[in-house]
Amino acid sequence: MSLSGLDYFVVAVYLVAITAFGSWFARFQKTTRDYFLTDRSVPWWAICFTIVATETSTLTFIGVPAQTYASNGNMAFLQLGAGYIVGRFIVSMLFIPAYFRGELFTSYELLQRRFGTRVKTLSAIIFLVTRSLADGIRLFTTAFVIAIVMQVPVPGVVIVLGAAMIVYTMRGGVSAVIWTDVVQMFVYVAGAAAVAIALLNRIDGGWSEVLRVGRETGRFVAINPTFDFSIPYTLLGATLGGIAIALSTHGTDQFLVQRLLSARSRRDASLGLVLSGFVVFAQFVLFLLIGVMLYTYYQQTPLPQPLTRTDQILPIFVVSEMQNGLAGFIVAAIVAAALSPSLNAMAATTISDFYLPYVNPTADQATQLRAAKLATVAWGIVQLAVAIGAQLMRQSVLDAGLAVLSLAAGSVLGAFLLGTLAPSIRERDVFAGMIAGLLVVIAVWWATPIAFTWYLIIGAGTVCAVAFLSRALTPAPTGAV
Repeated sequence: MSLSGLDYFVVAVYLVAITAFGSWFARFQKTTRDYFLTDRSVPWWAICFTIVATETSTLTFIGVPAQTYASNGNMAFLQLGAGYIVGRFIVSMLFIPAYFRGELFTSYELLQRRFGTRVKTLSAIIFLVTRSLADGIRLFTTAFVIAIVMQVPVPGVVIVLGAAMIVYTMRGGVSAVIWTDVVQMFVYVAGAAAVAIALLNRIDGGWSEVLRVGRETGRFVAINPTFDFSIPYTLLGATLGGIAIALSTHGTDQFLVQRLLSARSRRDASLGLVLSGFVVFAQFVLFLLIGVMLYTYYQQTPLPQPLTRTDQILPIFVVSEMQNGLAGFIVAAIVAAALSPSLNAMAATTISDFYLPYVNPTADQATQLRAAKLATVAWGIVQLAVAIGAQLMRQSVLDAGLAVLSLAAGSVLGAFLLGTLAPSIRERDVFAGMIAGLLVVIAVWWATPIAFTWYLIIGAGTVCAVAFLSRALTPAPTGAV
């Protein structure tokens, strides 16, 4: 069970081509505005596609089919996707108007204007730490899949993929990230469609058999009304959790906010964001159906090797059943789903929120660009280290990636909500709330079985409660704000 020479050739050509395409944008990077915001020239449809590609990773490509392939699998994951859509509408009404007032390079500069340095700095630190961990897991997941299908060591794959990601992001800036995202979205969707077609061609009874098996085993059940806080994908937990995740990732996290700030206008940003929610939901449906097809197929055909985790099922099918370069194309699609790096967003945060305020406030554009590129490389190395260390992880890669983002992001979400909706709250109130939110969520994660879909809600709720309590207990002096 191994890839052919043609498969290896397809993967190699794709990696070289996407690196060269991304690096081509280096010619347009003259200022930090170009490097971080593409001089705000991206149309709504590209905003939509880059958000979809950014949000879709190898975690989606192999983790979502595993949700319906598992022994008790179903489509309850779609409840999270429904929350994503609602959350995007709220972001477009609540946060995007604020981002398009003035010249912002990062989302955390908005907190600086509203509260001051401490809140902005803490939020930026949380972003840099959680994004390094989450995207390191994302890179590991890709390497894990490729290592299975190519029968090579995971660390070597991590280094090759990481090097390609660092090179084109460092050279081409956010333009490279956005426009390679647009290309790669179509590549991985085509890869998923190819897997679905290959499965249907191999299943005795075709689509009718998939429907029968899916109905009889409960794999088409999409709503779980259970009130159990330890189960991640329930109607209440997943829907509210999905809304909170969308508010956090698309409304406050620099990784995705940077895409919105690159749009031609506030309208383009809002339209691209809202439409991306429906595209992502459709993708979830496709990948969940692939999981049902995989389950149906392997009820008829023996597994070529035993599974140690359900995440392995799609890569095992690809390498054992797809031939004539198709396996190489699917591997390229999996790579495409992974190579939507956060490195440029992390560099933007490093330069705007740390380097310029604290290290070199008088740096000219040439100096800032050099520092930005060095920061890109440095954060790329950090993510490589996380990816290599993630081999020790045992839980579902999909749940692990979402949980990492949810652990600390609730504090930042709470700060943004207070900054937007509570004009009486002061910097010291929200800072105390953020610290409390971090401690409470870490305690919940450590000591309770509560599912990760509640982490953001608990964190943001704690921030707001403590901030209002602080405001009530320590009123401002007469005449002060």
